[in-house]
Amino acid sequence: MVYQKVLNVCFFIHLFRVFADKENAHLTTPQILNKYGYPIEIHHVTTSDGYILTLHRILPAKNTIRKPVLVLHGLFVESSSFVSTGVKNGLGFLLADEGYDVWLGNVRGTPSSRNHTTLHPNRDPKFWDFSWHEMGTIDLPAMVDYVLNVTYQASLHYVGYSQGTTIFFVMMATHPTYNAKIKVHMAMAPVAYLGHMKSVPFGTTWNNILNLWFKVFKINEVPPNNLFFVLRRVCSFSFKLCNLVSMSIFGYKTNQEDSNTLTYFLTHFVVPVSRKQGHHYMQIIKSGYFRRYDFGRRKNEEMYGSSNPPSYNLSLVTTKCHLFYSRDDLLVSEVDAARVCKELGGACASSNLVNGTIKHPDWLIGNRIGELVYSKLLNIMADY
Repeated sequence: MVYQKVLNVCFFIHLFRVFADKENAHLTTPQILNKYGYPIEIHHVTTSDGYILTLHRILPAKNTIRKPVLVLHGLFVESSSFVSTGVKNGLGFLLADEGYDVWLGNVRGTPSSRNHTTLHPNRDPKFWDFSWHEMGTIDLPAMVDYVLNVTYQASLHYVGYSQGTTIFFVMMATHPTYNAKIKVHMAMAPVAYLGHMKSVPFGTTWNNILNLWFKVFKINEVPPNNLFFVLRRVCSFSFKLCNLVSMSIFGYKTNQEDSNTLTYFLTHFVVPVSRKQGHHYMQIIKSGYFRRYDFGRRKNEEMYGSSNPPSYNLSLVTTKCHLFYSRDDLLVSEVDAARVCKELGGACASSNLVNGTIKHPDWLIGNRIGELVYSKLLNIMADY
């Protein structure tokens, strides 16, 4: 069940390459920004454990007081997901047009942050020994401190999408002093609990087999290339069969009229993640708890002093959070979003159920996402 759901994420996020501006699909973040004439700076941050992270900075288009905003991507994508749809729909562009000093983050392991002071991603398995816990406890605090240092500001705005919200919650639960450094958290498709995901399950047996397969063959970087190679072959044979297989495996069926749509997006590979990173999400799906990585009873006792990993305490979050979610998002359900808001307590400043058909990738590439979400997001941010 849980591996199917993670593959579902992979499929959803990959769709942004389909519906986004096809001319931008192969371009990096700096190339896209240069294409549209937006001033860009590339910054590098070295974490305490040696990962070299890249931040893409879009300077404000208007001659206004710079208001720094840090924007963080979801699973299987990186900073380009906020600009690939072009100047009219890309959140990065819209923020810059509003006068914000935009910083697009890239967590460890993404193509833009696939660097380390001593480890090589292709040769050293230890490079991939991380989950989103390390991103929340190490990567995000390092990014926040760097941005504030460069901009000479005491605090900044934060926009998170999917995994970007998870990382924020981890940072605040483990480093509550950072509440003072964040003006507001705009959380699109907030992920802390995933127990009510809507999908077509494979079942526990498949989950165990796939997990064992990853371990036996020492696959630390996922997804494997052969996953999409098979689907590309299917799609080249029959679009209807392609849609059927996609629905069966990922729980998603495209309504795009162009019969080349699925074939088009399957010609690209998703941004890789670590096996441990994906497995951590599977653990919270299965357990129903938002908690640290589960190493197994014996190692948990060594690491945490208990047989089960400790939960992240969302009550430690005091930064005002505005949650945005949709009934049609197969990954982030209303029930799970409501649970996040409840545990945040007074920090949950608003819980916004978005009208309209917004599936998980639509937060980035939906035709009406600017009208349905971004306009309200920008209005709320202006109050902080």
